[in-house]
Amino acid sequence: MEYQFDTQRIVFSALNCVEYESAQAHFELGRNDILLQNQYSLVSAGTEMAKLTGLEEVDYPYIPGNRAISKVIAAGEDVSDLQVGDLVFSHTPHASHAAASDFRIPVPGNVDPKNAALVGLALVGMTAVRVGQIELGDRVAVIGMGLVGNLAAQLLQLAGAEVVVIDLNATRLAAARACGLSQTIDAAQDDVLNAVMTSTKGRGVDVVVEASGSAQAAELAVSLTGREGEGIVVLLGSPRKAHETDLTPFLNHVHLWRNGSVTLRGAHEWRYPRYHSPYQKHSMARNAEIIFRLMSQDSLCTAPLLTHVAKPDAAPDAYAGLQRQPDTHMGVLFDWTDEQ
Repeated sequence: MEYQFDTQRIVFSALNCVEYESAQAHFELGRNDILLQNQYSLVSAGTEMAKLTGLEEVDYPYIPGNRAISKVIAAGEDVSDLQVGDLVFSHTPHASHAAASDFRIPVPGNVDPKNAALVGLALVGMTAVRVGQIELGDRVAVIGMGLVGNLAAQLLQLAGAEVVVIDLNATRLAAARACGLSQTIDAAQDDVLNAVMTSTKGRGVDVVVEASGSAQAAELAVSLTGREGEGIVVLLGSPRKAHETDLTPFLNHVHLWRNGSVTLRGAHEWRYPRYHSPYQKHSMARNAEIIFRLMSQDSLCTAPLLTHVAKPDAAPDAYAGLQRQPDTHMGVLFDWTDEQ
């Protein structure tokens, strides 16, 4: 089946240049493919700003975006899990129309589509729960209160951990408290290591989740755990900037029992298979279903995270805000419902 549309899309036309444009788009659907009309697409700030500003090299023009809630408008003849009119989450770009990615999951009717757009970043956060092997009563520190860090901290708390969150930005710490994360450390004002060690009587936390993508923060993370027994550091953020350091103290936290016994673990949503397998408990689909269930029960707080809902033609201003005012531009959502 072939389809052609006059579409709208957001484009990084060059380094630090954002445009909103119209273009003809041609789609050819296979038997198992679905075609989508976008409703809401969420900016993945770390990834997209890195591509816009040159921290991550891409070929321009580049169409950003990879997490959206969309309506099914056409489906291949072998599609059985979805039908026309359904709302789905898929890794699709900031565009009015798109073919679904290899991962697509229906959005429950009792979940607000705007909130549902956060499921993609919550999937990243969920891996911190899985690979951190969180157990009831564990003490966990989360460094970085962007969207991923906040959602990860909430999920860790729901899993039974006692969570303390750390950030340099007072506004993001306030948002964390608004989401029920009451134990906060302002790294701009407080000695983080001393605060953590005082609260744990020198033992350190059981698990540290580094969600900022800062190499310096990873150095801090290994010092906060493993002082008495095995500690785990989950590297959830994506480092992009170069960082020069003496690696020996870092390695001593991993290797020497006097200074720590720390295990490093990487985490990302793609760590797990997309769909259920009878031979593996976890999958992206299962994680998404759990996240949607928590959203429908109002157990996962999302309202303080969506700081800006913008029309797609306001994309240049939205990305400028993310670049110049990251403290107030936390969650930016593009609303495509008028671009139908």
